[in-house]
Amino acid sequence: MISTVVAPDQVLQQLNWRYATKKFDPNKKISAEVWKTLEQSLVLAPSSFGLQPWKFFVVDNPELRQKLVEHSWGQTQVVEASHLVVLAIKKDINDADVDHYIEKMSEVRQVPIDSLQGFSNVVKNFLKNPPVKLDEWAARQVYIALGQLMTAAAMLEIDTCPMEGFNPIKYNELLGLTEQGYSAVVVCPLGYRAADDKYAALPKVRFPTEEVVEYI
Repeated sequence: MISTVVAPDQVLQQLNWRYATKKFDPNKKISAEVWKTLEQSLVLAPSSFGLQPWKFFVVDNPELRQKLVEHSWGQTQVVEASHLVVLAIKKDINDADVDHYIEKMSEVRQVPIDSLQGFSNVVKNFLKNPPVKLDEWAARQVYIALGQLMTAAAMLEIDTCPMEGFNPIKYNELLGLTEQGYSAVVVCPLGYRAADDKYAALPKVRFPTEEVVEYI
């Protein structure tokens, strides 16, 4: 029998426990230790080429979070949750971003930068001829990071609510993202569900496995 760090049934239990939390308990806060783990789940998220075309903005300012409610379709999770993360793409990714990444790779792996030239060329050629618009490609990477954040949160019994129901233009404006070269893609409040959130007890509605998974 192959041993695992976490029991398979425990993983499924936590994934079933997770739901898109509609109402958070504003009095319950994520501890610094747990938050550090969640923060690192974002830092460690995989991306195409490992390029990390993103930045994650944690909105701590209560007044700023209150201003975001009207630009979030009135969803109060953005103020009730313990933490609010705005996941954003880096706009206009270019060769300079690749060079920055290659320099970091050379430093971390302690290899000559010249030995990475071939890989650098591959990535730069991709940026010149992407299969989709670069902003769309970057957004896909952001969703990978979102998935990792939500899974890590579920394993720690931290509630989340991924949100696309917001006005990115207003978010960019209020948070000063545009001048930094970023644009909001998706928002994720994190915290602890309120005891009276009626959605917590609802069973998940999922199609049968055989309908969504096919072995070829």
